[in-house]
Amino acid sequence: MANITAAEVNKLRKSTGAGMMDCKKALVEAEGDFDKAIEILRKKGQKVAAKRADRESSEGAVIAQVNEDRNSGVIVSLNCETDFVAKNESFVNLAKDLAELALSFNSKEEFLGATYNGMTVADKLTEQTGVIGEKIEIGDFKTLNAPFVGSYIHAGNKIATLVGLSANVEGADVAAKDVAMQAAAMNPVALNEEGVDQAIIEKEIEIAKDQLRAEGKPEAMLDNIAKGKLKRFFKDNTLVNQDFIKDSKQSVAQYVKSVNADLTVTDFERAALA
Repeated sequence: MANITAAEVNKLRKSTGAGMMDCKKALVEAEGDFDKAIEILRKKGQKVAAKRADRESSEGAVIAQVNEDRNSGVIVSLNCETDFVAKNESFVNLAKDLAELALSFNSKEEFLGATYNGMTVADKLTEQTGVIGEKIEIGDFKTLNAPFVGSYIHAGNKIATLVGLSANVEGADVAAKDVAMQAAAMNPVALNEEGVDQAIIEKEIEIAKDQLRAEGKPEAMLDNIAKGKLKRFFKDNTLVNQDFIKDSKQSVAQYVKSVNADLTVTDFERAALA
């Protein structure tokens, strides 16, 4: 039997995040071969993943990351089964590392095939499933590009947002963060009226009409009154038209223009754990 040193066990532990005993067993089985020991742990993860494939991974950490040029951002959700794992420092650090890596990719599929510490991201998730004993997977993967991109991660890593602004001007960093916080707190359905899905609009009109009928309003009046209610829906549920949470006397769009008269919000992304 190979003589496995504590240093070798510790090296494998740092590389994989597996427990000391699991690392020692893997090295013993691999007769001291480091790469083979990693493969053994990965296969263990595959077995655990197969057993837990039907489990719900509704907990985790949602991380928003912006590049150094502040013109591109990504949101990555690393999902697990329990809040206990989601709060673990090593799990959160892995989520942050993966979000940093994700900045270089435009799709979830490309990202899962990317190399992370000598293996693909997909293989790393499988490995961690074996290490942690829970289903680990990437949930949301959202990207945003704009002349200036800001981000916000809500306490506890449960919600993350990205906001794009039309220019990188003085004060853009503060404005983008404020609007990103707004998006996290108020969960708008779209950036503006034009971005609202037609199915949502039709549903809101029908809800309004049903309410009006229940109130005894004449059928001939329903369309006009429903349109008025729809305007209120747009104000409450589209980001740029919402009352700014730090100053309800102005809309988000007005707040951004108070920073710079030519500045506008161009886009946003939001991801949250279920």
